Amino acid sequence: MLRALPLLLTLPAPLLAAESAPPVVSAGTYLQATLALLLIVGLLFAATWAARKVSGGKMFGQGNMRVISGIALGPKERIVLVEVEDNWLVIGIVPGQIRTLHTLPKGTSTTPAGGQGPAFGDWLKAIRERQNAAQ
Repeated sequence: MLRALPLLLTLPAPLLAAESAPPVVSAGTYLQATLALLLIVGLLFAATWAARKVSGGKMFGQGNMRVISGIALGPKERIVLVEVEDNWLVIGIVPGQIRTLHTLPKGTSTTPAGGQGPAFGDWLKAIRERQNAAQ
């Protein structure tokens, strides 16, 4: 304790007096912190908007690929129709594996010739039922 006494004497008097007074946070400090937080959030939204404008509205990483349609076969199994440049790929997705099931030229109709037929999901379901019946 006696060693600390000379150190306390070297401190300025206002600093010693500030130790006993409780810290006071003014409303201005809260306002300043809130405005700084709003500025940061606004900058994040502006950066997101600018990134979408630069990429042409597409999400990052899409490039020449686009999902046309898909159907869930189970909780973790899906069949998806993906457009890649001038081709459509029918892809089967299961846990741990992705496999190309069929390739079509881009724009090939999945409906029978001559008009309105079943949608892609119905067409895919019919193929699946035929495969299950064959097994």
